[in-house]
Amino acid sequence: MKILVVGSGGREHAIVWKLAQSPKAEKIYCAPGNAGIAQLAECVPIAATDIEKLADFASQQSIDLTVVGMDDPLMLGIVDEFEKRGLRVFGPRADAAIIEGSKVFSKNLMKKYGIPTAGYWEFADAESAKNFLKRHKTYPIVLKADGLALGKGVLICQNEQEALAGVDEIMVDKKFGQAGAQMVIEEFLEGQEVSVLSFVDGKTIKTMVSAQDHKRAFDHDQGLNTGGMGTFSPSQYYTEQYQKEAEEKIFQKTVDAMAAEGRTFKGILFFGLMLTKDGVKVLEYNARFGDPEAQVVLPRLKGDLVEIVEACIDGRLDQVSIEWEDNAAVCVVLASGGYPVSYQKGFVIEGLDAFKDHQDLLVFHAGTAKNEKGQYITNGGRVLGVVALDTTLEKAIAKVYDHVDEITFDKVFYRHDIGRK
Repeated sequence: MKILVVGSGGREHAIVWKLAQSPKAEKIYCAPGNAGIAQLAECVPIAATDIEKLADFASQQSIDLTVVGMDDPLMLGIVDEFEKRGLRVFGPRADAAIIEGSKVFSKNLMKKYGIPTAGYWEFADAESAKNFLKRHKTYPIVLKADGLALGKGVLICQNEQEALAGVDEIMVDKKFGQAGAQMVIEEFLEGQEVSVLSFVDGKTIKTMVSAQDHKRAFDHDQGLNTGGMGTFSPSQYYTEQYQKEAEEKIFQKTVDAMAAEGRTFKGILFFGLMLTKDGVKVLEYNARFGDPEAQVVLPRLKGDLVEIVEACIDGRLDQVSIEWEDNAAVCVVLASGGYPVSYQKGFVIEGLDAFKDHQDLLVFHAGTAKNEKGQYITNGGRVLGVVALDTTLEKAIAKVYDHVDEITFDKVFYRHDIGRK
């Protein structure tokens, strides 16, 4: 098979790496890809959001399967366009991807179908949001931009002053662009946050092993929210009891709710869960693999990802057995100094060769390129994800931190507490 992966980050590198292990994968392309992905796939200089050009390329190259890694092309209808042209593609159509694309939609869906989530109020203008906050007396409180904001459109406000400033940030100053045209204000939930990804074929859902992300830039959850500074799998907090509760009240109910709304969901459905003293509640949905969750979940997947993806497309996921390694994985993100605000690019990356011959140490490229000398250089805020696998979480944590300093570049920083929540 000829396979095309759409995207350019660490998640897409992990997807390409896993697909490349399939005996069916004869040739892999990635658009636009990055310097690390180029070791495994032919990178094509087409933007992930240029739907027409991507569909043209897939047609011209007789691509057998396209896997969409990123959120933006899904919201823009890449699946609809590919299907219209008779191309096989993995991911939800635009009418189903809205479960991630609009917080207002997803909150209303959960309310309508009795799926447990935080209490919320929705607003279409800043003035009504501010009037509500002046009357509201319970803090902290959570403000969320309605649309996509690179995982950064969520503000936790400790008091009225912060909340009013947050409304201005989202709806007046439009810090997150058009994502802030509407907003949701939510009650603050306390507990451990867990990510559970799943394969969905429209009716059947099969969940993956759990993971936990670290959003804040610095140790001890200090600093600004980022796209994710590291992750680990499994979560020791996601007990069998919580899993059973989520299976009864959340997973299948969400798939059935989308089908009942005429928005059949096929692809990867990501559940951001909060484990509270009152049970499991949904914080958010995503319509694709998480980043950096994919980097710890996919290395634990046994078997052929191509076969699972094809079963989802064909609506026969119930006939496929999915198995997982009985181990643990930790990913530490090496980032550019100044991320997530402003940072420089173009610094030479040293030390990558040290990871070449390790089965249990992986490096996924997120923001890299090559210079004219053929050296790897930094080309983004999150540059690399260093992953260690071992029999226990403690051993995987020790292993990743034993080796992460072997990679260096100017102004590199990373968190020292990934997996130690």
